[in-house]
Amino acid sequence: MNVIIRKIGNSEGIIIPKEILDRLGLKAGDKLDVEEAEGGIRLTPEPADLAEQMAAAREGMKKYRVALRELAK
Repeated sequence: MNVIIRKIGNSEGIIIPKEILDRLGLKAGDKLDVEEAEGGIRLTPEPADLAEQMAAAREGMKKYRVALRELAK
């Protein structure tokens, strides 16, 4: 898949196709790490910070409270 480097303010950037974003579970505002890699560029999602992970865990525990209680027996 080819993309074009475009001028964005004083910088340059690329548009990542929606299909790729959907497949990787990424959305506007997510952070990516950028690294040079063997003649190219590697973009990897930044791991969510602990507060976000804990909020997601609490939401999951709340949603599946009954099932988790049963599994704990």
